[in-house]
Amino acid sequence: MNSSSKKLFLLDAMALIYRAHFAFSKNPRINSKGINTSAAFGFTNALFEVLTKEKPTHIAVAFDTSAPTFRHKQYEAYKANRQEQPEDVRVAIPIVKEIVRAFDIPVLELDGYEADDIIGTIAKRASCEEFTVYMMTPDKDYAQLVEDCVFLYKPAFMGNGVEVLGVPEVLAKFDIDRVEQVTDILGLQGDSVDNIPGIPGIGAKTASKLLKEFGSVEGVIANVGQLKGKQKEKVMEFAEQGILSKHLATIKIDVPVDFHAETFSYNGPNEEAIRKVFQELEFRALTRRVLGDPAEQTGNTGGQTNLFDTPALEETAQKLAEQAIDLKTLTEVKHDYQLVDTAEKRKKLISELEKQEAFCFDTETDSLDVLTTHLVGLAISFKKRTAFYVPCPEDQTETQAIVDEFKPLLEDKKKLIIAQNLKFDMLVLRKYGVEIQGAIFDTMIAHYLLDPETSHGMDVMAENYLGYKPVPIESLIGKKGKNQSNMRDVPLEEVTEYAGEDADVTLQLKETFGKVIDKDKKLSKLFYEVELPLIPVLAAMEYEGVRIDTAALEELSAELTKDLVEIEKNIFEMAGVEFNIGSPKQLGEILFDKMKLVDKPKKTKSGQYATGENILSVLATEHEIARKILDFRELVKLKNTYVDALPKLISDYDGRIHTSYNQAVASTGRLSSTNPNLQNIPIRTPKGQLIRKAFVPRNEDFLLMSADYSQVELRIMASFSQDESMIEAFRLGRDIHATTAAKIFNVKLEEVTADMRRKAKTANFGIIYGVSSFGLAQQLSIPRGEASEIIKAYFKEFPSVKNYMDTAIRQAQEKQYVETVMGRRRYLRDINSRNPTVRGYAERNAINAPIQGTAADMIKIAMVNIHRWMQQEKLKSRMIMQVHDELIFDVHHSETEKVKSAVIDLMKNALPLEVPMEVEADIAKNWLEAH
Repeated sequence: MNSSSKKLFLLDAMALIYRAHFAFSKNPRINSKGINTSAAFGFTNALFEVLTKEKPTHIAVAFDTSAPTFRHKQYEAYKANRQEQPEDVRVAIPIVKEIVRAFDIPVLELDGYEADDIIGTIAKRASCEEFTVYMMTPDKDYAQLVEDCVFLYKPAFMGNGVEVLGVPEVLAKFDIDRVEQVTDILGLQGDSVDNIPGIPGIGAKTASKLLKEFGSVEGVIANVGQLKGKQKEKVMEFAEQGILSKHLATIKIDVPVDFHAETFSYNGPNEEAIRKVFQELEFRALTRRVLGDPAEQTGNTGGQTNLFDTPALEETAQKLAEQAIDLKTLTEVKHDYQLVDTAEKRKKLISELEKQEAFCFDTETDSLDVLTTHLVGLAISFKKRTAFYVPCPEDQTETQAIVDEFKPLLEDKKKLIIAQNLKFDMLVLRKYGVEIQGAIFDTMIAHYLLDPETSHGMDVMAENYLGYKPVPIESLIGKKGKNQSNMRDVPLEEVTEYAGEDADVTLQLKETFGKVIDKDKKLSKLFYEVELPLIPVLAAMEYEGVRIDTAALEELSAELTKDLVEIEKNIFEMAGVEFNIGSPKQLGEILFDKMKLVDKPKKTKSGQYATGENILSVLATEHEIARKILDFRELVKLKNTYVDALPKLISDYDGRIHTSYNQAVASTGRLSSTNPNLQNIPIRTPKGQLIRKAFVPRNEDFLLMSADYSQVELRIMASFSQDESMIEAFRLGRDIHATTAAKIFNVKLEEVTADMRRKAKTANFGIIYGVSSFGLAQQLSIPRGEASEIIKAYFKEFPSVKNYMDTAIRQAQEKQYVETVMGRRRYLRDINSRNPTVRGYAERNAINAPIQGTAADMIKIAMVNIHRWMQQEKLKSRMIMQVHDELIFDVHHSETEKVKSAVIDLMKNALPLEVPMEVEADIAKNWLEAH
């Protein structure tokens, strides 16, 4: 390695911009002007990390330009499979250039060449002038440039540390003998990212093996006679393509750019320019980090301004901004986290807690299975940057005694209990006989209401709203997997810091979110009267679980296996050959190369034929084999995902399945569930419906009751649109689909055929989701022109519905959000996008989100009211599942009529609208018969 003190960093701007853009895709940083600053923020963080930690003496940043390169001219399909550049990236590029120039760093770009060519040229020239050069990029192609004093520098990302590749690391990574063979590897195996084809059938291992024997792509081609079978055929057929691929993958090192060391010398940023650009982007904490400017401590770290998008909340936004500190872990900030490991200390803590109106707590456990986990400790905080950690021993008798000491506090109806993901803590404490009865505040749920589209994890929220980065749990117990330890294995001092920080952060987030929610009457009502009361309801449902008839599932599994064998046989007969139906590659070759079902089949990014459900559904209108393949896939999914998987989810604790309800996932407000995903249990096909037969009452003293909202979203649409025809049909109890059919096909109600009704039903539900004529044509298997006429007729007969849709989109464009009757918001920042595809998606959400969200609010209110009523009546019956618009109960024989009557009434009247709600309820020996 060069011993020179001159250290040159060359940054691949586009690679770093894209990496930052996608890293923040689920949690974008939006400033008050509506600009997505994610890519610029991520790039700047990476740049500043290098400047402070690596301290380069020289630095430059290279960009691609929009002009075609020599590679595009040589191979028209070069990078052709890449999606169109995201609008937010296009906006970010000039911003990043401005940031780079503000740091007083050279911007390098040249039409006709890519950033890697510029970097390659500079790297080679600089290394000859006694520099140690670091090419900073996540792109593996740069490995071909590595030499004794030129290194590939992969920056830290998503928990992975910095990776620096020298010659030995490159040789080991690619399993090659010489660095120059990196281009041969890429020439042989290709590169799907850049659409470099390579030689079909040669992967990384085969390429390495061939190069060890023949030295280069040219050597492999020259010795093709020594190869065998298909490999020989492929190399002979695609020899020119292999050489072209190597050429395309080779980074040029003779680009006409000058390297003058003094131009690349780094002497610090232009403070005035940095302050100006960061102020525009609202990078306030970054301003302080870069410039050490105390005047900027009033800044917010970032984005998330959609919480404060109305003038009424500006004051709260300012107060939040004043709380922001630098991005550090709390262990670097002055704090007081105390270990409470004796009876005397616990007594003192309890005495202090008795004086408080509210406190935050968090449980530490030895697993995430709430039914079998054991308490490892309790963390408590009631004052900013102060927390207490109470460890619990493995001996459960001793742990129970410690929990009993805190039980009066946790069950005190006068205390406000604060937590992050409180449902988990409730279920853990339930094992120890503790049931929280006072007021509660869950920061995860609060943030879910304030910003439903982004992450609600505590670590992310701490960075975004408090300006610091908590210690990740992986640093204590490792990443998920069989080698992961648990909190009981971690030294007590470390657990105290970690758990104390969790409680402290959560307490601070409560203060932040609480102020915002309390200023919005609608949001406050939704939070305090619906979402928070729902938490103990869901906890109770999860704890109860549902019994599964394993014998019924075994019978169904055998039946599905028999059906699959028969369908497979039919498919092979139609294809004229046996093949792996589960292989998209083989399936594509059969359907499109052998059977030639279409003239110009679509292909995926990897070059294979597209054989997804949407493709097969179109083919199925004319080709029996496509219908059979869809049937085959459905039965395979049914068998693998549910029939064979459900018995494995039965808990040893009580012999029931306990799904986990996710209250803060779906941005519409709908609940989702995992292990198992109840919402996805198939109901459209007879075989799928049979799965419900396996859901049975807990014992012979109970039956299952299903209570289901009837056409709830259509009724909400009628209420929103105020369409008189729809409202009248619902009020008079008419068949809404037949009524719609009579209208759009211009026939009398009694003349409506089954096919007319089917088409009207599809249109009714499709309109809610903003279906296009193409989409409706696919759903109904009819010509696009006929689908277009149906939609036109629909809007002609129901003009109020069209007016609602247009109004919803217009208001969303003005506000950039829509909301439900209860005030649940869905933010639509792409509603004014210039990209028609992106904008169209946002417009469909503008129409549908208020409807779906109102339906979600309605069933949540019903659940809260039903649970409360069942507790008041001290019933033996239990609410055990929620699936879409349906509630399922274990009903005791003695309470069937009482429960059925009350549930129907409470569901109907949960959220009164102009159109009355209808609820269908049935009681039977299993879920299928009760539905």
